[in-house]
Amino acid sequence: MKKQKCIQEDTETKINPFDFLSEEIVFSILDYLTPNPFDRKSFSLVSKSFYSIESRHRKTLKPFPRTSNDHRHDQLKNLLKRYPFVTHLDLSLCPRITDGCLSYIANSCGKALKSIDLSRSRFFTQVGLSYLVSNSVNLVDMDLSNGVHLNDTAAAAVASCRSLERLSLTRCKSLTDIGIGCIAVGCSNLRVLSLKWCLGVSDLGVALIGVKCKKIRSLDLSHLLITEKCLPSLLKLEFLEDLILEGCCGINDESLVSLKQGWKSLKTLNMSYCDNVTHVGVSSLTSTANCLQNLNLSYGPLVTLPLSESLQKLSQLQSIRLDGCHVTCSGLKSIGNWCVSLKELSLSKCSGVTDDGLSSIVKKHTDLKKLDITCCRKITQISIAHVTKSCGSLVSLKMESCTLVPFEAFFLIGQNCPFLEELDLTDNDVDDEGLKFISKCSQLSVLKLGICMNISDEGLISIGNGCPKLKELDLYRSIEITDKGISSIAHGCPSLEIINISYCENITDSSLISLSNCSKLNTLESRGCPRITSLGLKAIAIRCKQIIKLDIKKCHNVNDSGMIPLAQFSHNLRQINLSYSSVTDVGLLYLASLGCLQSMTILHMEGLTPVGLAAALFGCGGLMKVKLQSSFRTLLPRLVLEHLEARGCVFHWRDKVFQAELDPKCWKLQAEDIE
Repeated sequence: MKKQKCIQEDTETKINPFDFLSEEIVFSILDYLTPNPFDRKSFSLVSKSFYSIESRHRKTLKPFPRTSNDHRHDQLKNLLKRYPFVTHLDLSLCPRITDGCLSYIANSCGKALKSIDLSRSRFFTQVGLSYLVSNSVNLVDMDLSNGVHLNDTAAAAVASCRSLERLSLTRCKSLTDIGIGCIAVGCSNLRVLSLKWCLGVSDLGVALIGVKCKKIRSLDLSHLLITEKCLPSLLKLEFLEDLILEGCCGINDESLVSLKQGWKSLKTLNMSYCDNVTHVGVSSLTSTANCLQNLNLSYGPLVTLPLSESLQKLSQLQSIRLDGCHVTCSGLKSIGNWCVSLKELSLSKCSGVTDDGLSSIVKKHTDLKKLDITCCRKITQISIAHVTKSCGSLVSLKMESCTLVPFEAFFLIGQNCPFLEELDLTDNDVDDEGLKFISKCSQLSVLKLGICMNISDEGLISIGNGCPKLKELDLYRSIEITDKGISSIAHGCPSLEIINISYCENITDSSLISLSNCSKLNTLESRGCPRITSLGLKAIAIRCKQIIKLDIKKCHNVNDSGMIPLAQFSHNLRQINLSYSSVTDVGLLYLASLGCLQSMTILHMEGLTPVGLAAALFGCGGLMKVKLQSSFRTLLPRLVLEHLEARGCVFHWRDKVFQAELDPKCWKLQAEDIE
């Protein structure tokens, strides 16, 4: 008894060293753990005091709907009780948020709540919004994107939030000028507003924003049916820095003449897909916008000498996007002459880009950081030589489908661009020797080598040895790759997060077992790899706990036994494609236990029956999107479909017939014929 008493006294007097640290110091430690949720969870499980400290420290919350619909409200209540000091609430993963949920959030978070994201949520009305904004007096940021069910009454409820500074109403297609007018009058402190795809909003609503919301700094009017009538009112926004007019086809050159006075504060202008605007209209906009730094004219006017000359006053222009435009050599040369501060140039899918024009512009812009020449099919090694010689500070180079560039040109990239972080060589003639030079780019984090038929394991071994910071690797249809190359990547690139090995038919389970050592892996696309089985999938499920997206379409040897470890270990899996696999009702029922699963594609799966499919879908509490064969539409019980739709799930019915896989080289030849 005496010995037990002594032990008890020693235990009671044992001191926890963390007790000597102030809460501020422990909070600073937690700040370093924030990027990895698993580290935070481990911290909170150490002791009761750590659990309590982590609860008080957390300010941002993004819950998963892990339970069935009937218990989601209770789940949210429990989360908010555990984290009482949350200021930023992201509900974008919760498809069903009711007025009751918003009411509880308002009562629980109250004055502390500053930001809420409801961009993927439905089933709440103006009643819930009204209660939320009336109790959250410090709310400054609200995202209601995709709220197709929200009308002007809901907008009137939002308008009572006087403190609101950032509001996104993207795709709120039921809103009209009346609702926008309420917001304009009530939310006079707005700094950022998105009305993208609000098709019910016209000139009147936009004009009211210009008159009432004087503090607006960023305004997105993409795809609105507006004309010149609202533009003069927008000139009253003297602090406007970002203006997005993408796809505003009602605006033409004559409309823009009224804007010659311009915005002296404007830094970013997006006029992509404005079919009726030429260099005349662009000149009107840019004549006084001396502070403009970013200009997007993609899929718009011809890039000719007059257009380039309209940019001559933009001495601070750093980024210009001309994607999809027809470009002339004289136009490109002129841009090179006038835009002296250029750091980013995008010419993706531009017709008319030649060696002469591209070489001229890069020789004068040695500080260029980002260059996109995707599908510029007329350029050759001459352009690449000038790019690499002049722009040694490049951090991003995208050159997909530059089919006239020979393999020798890729040596120059590795020799002269050591700071590259992103390189897209999709559908090019790069070979193993080229990858050997590219491996000298030790800062690479994104490398895309899809449809590169001339690379093999030898080239990947070089990348694995030289690029330890690689986070994303695309090997789509690079058919010579085998397990040996993937093993080298997995060993040499421990920070890998995304990999695409689709249609690399030599890949087996050995590759997946190697990749399972990459603990940060969150996206695996391995469709069309017939040698992959459930054994390899098991290794990924057990060791890659952060996996979010999994594509195993046409992996015919993956069956129900592969779904069991996914159900046990992949508690962050949100998106899965099982089409053409051997998974049956049994496997789907295992997956139904994953409350975080939101998107499922299940086409041409012979082992599915209407009864088993209905049971599995019913059990998936968080499903937001399902792609199914149309034949199931009449076979599934109507009550089940209605119940799932009421929970927020959207069905996409497909009539696509079964397609046999082509030989990869034949596939590429067919693609070239289509072009």
